[in-house]
Amino acid sequence: MIQRIEAGPRMSEATVHNGVVYCAGQVPETGGADIGVQTREVLDAIDALLAQAGTDRTRVLQAQVVLADIADFAGMNAEWDRWVVPGQGPARATIEGRLADPGWRIEIIVTAALP
Repeated sequence: MIQRIEAGPRMSEATVHNGVVYCAGQVPETGGADIGVQTREVLDAIDALLAQAGTDRTRVLQAQVVLADIADFAGMNAEWDRWVVPGQGPARATIEGRLADPGWRIEIIVTAALP
């Protein structure tokens, strides 16, 4: 069985299958804000989505971070390091890429396990 969370006509915010949660890319609410603000907003959105699926950040298996400007790497990592539970860090990749909205500085995609 596949469970879809916040399903819309084009996509779902997350899907759950065989004990794994696949989240869509999460983006900030505040376009044009600095990388710290935007990263916190994205991580808060991830927390909320994982909670809807019945899991949390300690069970994130993989994260893919896309930065509009790789110069934001240190600022993003400062917020990431406050968010990630010590010893529970997922496999992670960070790349630079153009995002759909020019005001977005970051997008994060995670995959997590259910308890």
